[in-house]
Amino acid sequence: MRKLLFAAAAAAFALAPVLSSDLAQAQSPIIIKFSHVVANDTPKGKGALKFKELAEKYTDGKVKIEVYPNSSLYKDKEEIEALQLGSVQMLAPSTAKFAPLGIKEFEALDLPWLFKDDATYSNAMKGTVGKWLFQKLEAKGITGLAYWDNGFHMVSSNRPLMKPEDFKGLKFRISGSKIADQYFRLMGSIPQIMAFSEVYQALQTGVVDGCENTASNYLTQKFYEVQKDITVSYHAHLQYAVIVNSKFWSGLPPDMRTQLEKAMADATEYTNQIAHQENEDALAEIKKTGKTTLHYLSDADRKAWQEAMQPTYKWAKGRVGQEVLDLIGKELDVKMN
Repeated sequence: MRKLLFAAAAAAFALAPVLSSDLAQAQSPIIIKFSHVVANDTPKGKGALKFKELAEKYTDGKVKIEVYPNSSLYKDKEEIEALQLGSVQMLAPSTAKFAPLGIKEFEALDLPWLFKDDATYSNAMKGTVGKWLFQKLEAKGITGLAYWDNGFHMVSSNRPLMKPEDFKGLKFRISGSKIADQYFRLMGSIPQIMAFSEVYQALQTGVVDGCENTASNYLTQKFYEVQKDITVSYHAHLQYAVIVNSKFWSGLPPDMRTQLEKAMADATEYTNQIAHQENEDALAEIKKTGKTTLHYLSDADRKAWQEAMQPTYKWAKGRVGQEVLDLIGKELDVKMN
């Protein structure tokens, strides 16, 4: 009997460090790495930090969000693969980044002159269109959590861009959307895909002549320093999809997932509310620097741009498919071709 008691005590003693280790591990926070390619002081950057604040608050510190801005962890060409491999848990790429996965339907959101304002965009993404697109990601091991707004694109170069013919022969950086590729080609220019982190140097050295982006990105990335002219065209919309690795997400305790979903909903509302004002403020700051000239399209100029880019809609059918075009057309009450 004494031998049995001694053996039991020895086993308990040996097991104690293991139990202690398991307990410590259970109490340590779950880490979520959130990688993105823009600066902290943009709508997306501020949205990521707001999500961090709320997620850690709502989970009582059981989750820790590590935010990696400005391509400090992954460039935009690498980050989706990193998410699928589990090297990072959360991203907020522009929706154009999903085409290389075989999900080209997201590119329909890049059609020129599609959304008349931010509210129209927001309503569409909360409805059938947004949900339908997110379902497409599931087969790729990706779960869509939210859509974040970053307003409308402007376009820049080292010469004024007022009429379609002003684009002729210029090289423009695009993020990868074939829709953007098409409407730039229709304007007579040469689109080039390039990582966001490489754009400033490419503009500075003349590798590309210009780019399109939102005012907040022009300001925070200092693109205005190396572009003499910016046309406040607002010709297309820039939106992000906040996504998470599906396996990681489904593996979280249900109550924790609910808390994180609430944090994301609140962070999304915050981000989409500030996006318009952030871009307006950025535009004012760019103007104040005096380093670039801001140009505004007349009604006649805008009509000429719209007519030049209109064939993109017919071309898009072969790229993104009729189904998504029909969905968007019904949601926005617009003709898609």
